[in-house]
Amino acid sequence: MIFTETELPGAFIIDVDRMADERGFFARSWCADEFEAHGILMPPLQANVSSNPQRGTLRGMHLQLPPHEETKLVRCTRGAIYDVIVDLREESPTYGQWLGVELTADSFRMLFVPGRFAHGFITLQDNTDVCYQVSAKYAPGFERGLRWNDPAIGIKWPLEPTLISEKDQRHPDFELRVPVPVE
Repeated sequence: MIFTETELPGAFIIDVDRMADERGFFARSWCADEFEAHGILMPPLQANVSSNPQRGTLRGMHLQLPPHEETKLVRCTRGAIYDVIVDLREESPTYGQWLGVELTADSFRMLFVPGRFAHGFITLQDNTDVCYQVSAKYAPGFERGLRWNDPAIGIKWPLEPTLISEKDQRHPDFELRVPVPVE
């Protein structure tokens, strides 16, 4: 695997190292030793899939608070997404900054999302599927979110969303320092 650390410390873009021949290619998409060599200790405890029939579907911005914070390894398995993370670690020099990465089924590229980062994406194609390996089990009482279009964060989405859940539309603004639960 090829690990590229982003400008948000601890967040990585991960490309598979393809071994190709006439059959296609083979590549590793997970190896505990390789992740640990990059300071990532993430034993997956849960795997999730998101299926999105419509282009312009926005999911996010979601996170879980300590002690149930989640690290995520995100890969688009069909179609394409613009995947966004926001650093919410108050002690971080990049606190409140965001990063967006295009993930496609064809590229096999993945995004590693550290704990205490908000995460979301918008689908760039119809019929897009996304798979996540997650380091913690879902804990509903610790779920939080940020508003996808909060001007304090200033995420530049590549297209206007056409479908957002009511819950995701009601996430609070960033200035609250620690997001409050959505009822």
